[in-house]
Amino acid sequence: MLRIDKLTKRFGRNVAVESATLDVDKPCMVGIIGRSGAGKSTLLRMINRLTDATEGRIMVEGRDVIQLRGREKRAWQAECAMIFQQFNLVPRMDVVSNVLHGTLNRRSTLATMFNLYPMADIHRAIDILDRLGIAEHAPKRAEALSGGQQQRVAIARALMQDPRIILADEPIASLDPMNAQTVMEALRRIHEEDGRTVICNLHTLDTARRYCDRVVGMRDGRIVFDGLPEQLTTGVAREIYGADASFSEAATSTEIGALDASTPQREAKAFV
Repeated sequence: MLRIDKLTKRFGRNVAVESATLDVDKPCMVGIIGRSGAGKSTLLRMINRLTDATEGRIMVEGRDVIQLRGREKRAWQAECAMIFQQFNLVPRMDVVSNVLHGTLNRRSTLATMFNLYPMADIHRAIDILDRLGIAEHAPKRAEALSGGQQQRVAIARALMQDPRIILADEPIASLDPMNAQTVMEALRRIHEEDGRTVICNLHTLDTARRYCDRVVGMRDGRIVFDGLPEQLTTGVAREIYGADASFSEAATSTEIGALDASTPQREAKAFV
C-alpha cells in the first residue's frame, strides 16, 4: 500500500530525516513518537509532498510519489490528506465552507473564485460534521469554535477529500486533555469504520499505546523503533527519547515504571 524507502531530507548540512524506511501494507493506525526535532513532521510533509525529499522513494501501487509533478502531485495530495497542529482553517469563514475547501483540488478555478459548491457537496460536508458531532456549528465562523471543535472541522475538511491516507501532524498538541481525547477517538473511528490508514505524529507514549495499532519511534531523524504498542518497554522508550530524558515529554513516571510490568490494553488506560 505504502512503502517508504531510505527517505532522506537535508537542509544544508543538517539532516532532518535520514534513510527512513517504513512499510504500511494494510490499513492501520500508526503513531509516530519522539522528541521535538526528531524528524516526525518532516517525514509526514515529505509523504504529502509539502516538502521535497533529498533522497529516497515513496512507493504507492508502483508509483514513486517523489517523482509526481503538477496535476498528478495534486491528485496524490488529495489521496493523502494532511491535518495540522494549528488547524489551518480560515478563521472568519463559516465552518461548512472551511470543510468544503477539502474539494478544492477537484474544482475549477472559476468555481473556486466565486465560492460555488454543488448542493451534493454541501450536504456531504454537513453529514461529515454530524458524524464528528459538530453539525450544529456549521453556520458559525471557525474562529468562534473551541480548539477541539476547530480540529474536528479540520478533520472534516480532510474527509471531504475522500483520502486513502490521513496524515495528522501533532493534532492534539495544542488541546486540553478532554478535547485531545475527543480528537484521537475521532481519528480512531475513521480508521476502523472507513478502513483508512491514519499516520499520526504524537508526543506521548500513552496516547500512541492507547489508540494506535503500530508505533514508530524516531530519534535524530532516524527510525529507531517500529513495532506493536505492547513492545514499548522502558529500554525502547529510552532509545527513542534518550537516556537523559526526564520522560515528562514521553509519559508519566508511573507509566514508564509499568512498561515492563504488563501489557496494557487500549481500553484500560485512562487518557492523560
